[in-house]
Amino acid sequence: MDFLELVKQRKSVRSYDPSRKVTKEVLARILEAGRFAPSATNNQPWEFLLISSDNMLEKIRSCYKAAWFQSAPHVLIVKGTRSKAWVRSADGYNALETDLAIAMDHMILAATSEGVSTCWIAAFDPVRLSAVLNLEDDEAVFAITPLGYPEQEGDGTRTKKRKPFDQVVTYL
Repeated sequence: MDFLELVKQRKSVRSYDPSRKVTKEVLARILEAGRFAPSATNNQPWEFLLISSDNMLEKIRSCYKAAWFQSAPHVLIVKGTRSKAWVRSADGYNALETDLAIAMDHMILAATSEGVSTCWIAAFDPVRLSAVLNLEDDEAVFAITPLGYPEQEGDGTRTKKRKPFDQVVTYL
């Protein structure tokens, strides 16, 4: 598939079929896309957590209570360690959030390419999630996403609205 078409095809799905698990082979390809994401000075300050067990899914679901999220058969979490990320000397900027966002985006696009639905979530309870995952003080999660297939009745997507090209692009 053409890359621009893949990007246009990606959508945030808010309706999952809990009975349709994603195969291990497909999940591995999605995770591999994250592994190959670029990071500042190639530090790769991340770890990808694939939640599929009923016990852990129940715990993770308590961190984001939207009804549609409760039915997703898998949840992908990208966590990172601040002390392992590149820091810009000029102002102390830590690239962890950028690195994790790039890895998550690679995996979400890979999922789209595989026909697997996602929805980027940042509105989770970070304190609760940190406790569930037993994160160290130096670790952070900036986004999570369900992985699965939409329900047959509809996928819960909204119409994509984008600003016109000339409102977001400036040639200098």
